[in-house]
Amino acid sequence: MNYDELIRFISYFLDKIFISYAFLLIFSYTTLSIVSAIALNHYLKKNSFVDYSVILDSPLAPSVSVLVPAFNEARTIVDNIESIYTIHYNNFDVIVINDGSTDTTFEELREAFKLEKVNFAINMEVKTAEVRGVYKSTIDTYSNLIVVDKENGGKADALNAGINISDKDLFMAIDADSILEPDAVLKLVKPFLERTDRRVIAAGGVVRIVNSCIVENGRILEVRVPDNILARMQVLEYTRSFLMGRMAWAKLDGLIIISGAMGMFDRNVVVQSGGYAHSIGEDMELVVRIRRYMSEQREKYKIEYIPDPLCWTEAPVDLSTFGRQRSRWTRGTIETLTDHSKIFLSSRYGSMGMLGYPFWFLFEWLAPIVELIGIIYAIILYVTGNLSIHFILITFLFVYTFALFFSTCAILYEELTFHRYERKTDVFRLWIAAVLEPFLLHPISLFFSIKGNIQYAMGNRKWGRMERKGFSHKGKKKSDSAKE
Repeated sequence: MNYDELIRFISYFLDKIFISYAFLLIFSYTTLSIVSAIALNHYLKKNSFVDYSVILDSPLAPSVSVLVPAFNEARTIVDNIESIYTIHYNNFDVIVINDGSTDTTFEELREAFKLEKVNFAINMEVKTAEVRGVYKSTIDTYSNLIVVDKENGGKADALNAGINISDKDLFMAIDADSILEPDAVLKLVKPFLERTDRRVIAAGGVVRIVNSCIVENGRILEVRVPDNILARMQVLEYTRSFLMGRMAWAKLDGLIIISGAMGMFDRNVVVQSGGYAHSIGEDMELVVRIRRYMSEQREKYKIEYIPDPLCWTEAPVDLSTFGRQRSRWTRGTIETLTDHSKIFLSSRYGSMGMLGYPFWFLFEWLAPIVELIGIIYAIILYVTGNLSIHFILITFLFVYTFALFFSTCAILYEELTFHRYERKTDVFRLWIAAVLEPFLLHPISLFFSIKGNIQYAMGNRKWGRMERKGFSHKGKKKSDSAKE
């Protein structure tokens, strides 16, 4: 085989790989969107007449601990804890874990809630950094508030400390800057009560972006599309991911991630599987590990997903913070997939091994790498005269049309289901963002995904920092920074 024949063979081989990969990706996302639509329709019909007050009044309702890990959240921590107490549930406590904050987070908590140190016997079921003290509120309204002051160990370590303190059936892990809907706990608890054929070990829900919304006393007064274009395009990402992705994966029993901003778990199962791992993707890693544990114990189980918007969180509005977040997400995905590689295409782990894991491996981890190689390959072909500009334009138009169609479907799903954006101008602004996203957000996301791969290969396992701009309060702005 001479040089020219070798080049033609390599070119033919690469062409087949890229074409096959592209069609498999399009087929996968199209299938997920159809499954999601069916599942959403079923959920809305099934829950249209549900009376959640029955759960509220039921003596059978499971007890819940709300775990709030906090690092340097002094400016917002008091408001956020107060907002938790607006949730509609009876049998719960709130455990705030001050993870070695270097600002006045603990002092703000102690003053606002009149904390008093108590003798507390901690059952160290999961190993954590040293706990300096356990405090309880002396105010009757917050009699079920517990604050744990500990040495810094990271988010996973803080959550493990909260699990050790908790004596409830379930725990709900939320970020300190998250805003919960009043009925969030009720809706997440419901699957744990109604499933009888298998054990529900975790439940997640839709997380929405709070940027530019009107927030007062930890409550959403008015939902608005973000003014910042970067945050606005992230609304599209979240809508596609939560409504058109995770809803379908839950239906297919292949869901392997519950957002770290909000998730509910069976405490005993988490403890038996070792608690949170010290991972940069602790939310995804925990779900994979508890699923793996249940499969290896040969127990029937289920991960449930609630499509209702139950939690609101702040999205990055500057490229620096956005980049740190996305590179960390990439590194967390790689770490989880490599640590649990034995799951890949193993029927022992059911749909997680045969569907969920392969999808994340092919289209979450490898997609940016394949795309970059494809771009470089196309440039080489064009420069050497083996690819016409017409073919490039036709291919781009096809990909762009699919991306725009997919985003438009996501907006349509939102409007036909929960309709949280009541102003028509907001919906129009979202669609304009969908038109621009392939030109603006996607190249940026691709860059930081590749950077995350490089950082992981170089041994970077750091969380980095997330700069918080704060929620709007009738025009008033707050600012904070949180360790990610």
